[in-house]
Formats: sequence, C-alpha cells, structure tokens
Amino acid sequence: MKIIVAERIRKLMQCEGLNQTQLAEKIGLKQNTISAWLAEKNEPSISSLWALADYFNTDIDYIVGRKD
Repeated sequence: MKIIVAERIRKLMQCEGLNQTQLAEKIGLKQNTISAWLAEKNEPSISSLWALADYFNTDIDYIVGRKD
C-alpha cells in the first residue's frame, strides 16, 4: 500500500503545483513528514489522511488506492 499512497500524494501535489514544503504548510505538518511519505519510509496517520483528503478535495479511498 505504501507505493500507492506515495504515488497518489505525489500526483495530487503535481496537479496543484505544490512542493513538499508548501503541502506541509497547507496541512499543518513538517516538510520531513511529507518527504518520508514520498520516500515510502512512513505512511500518513488517519488524521493526516483526513487532512490530505480535505485539502485536495478528494477522499481517503482515493489516496490509499481503494478507488480511482
């Protein structure tokens, strides 16, 4: 699942023209947290998934690869 989550976050960031620092600021996290997700070292917590889904106006199922 890590690969799909990282790919989806990367895709969403590209669509919005955001870098890691900008996304971190938008959702109230640190840049190194975003970096760890994209490097597949960690996965977002449920509260982080909610924040991502809210910010990108999508749902958690899309981010975790349960739907396209």
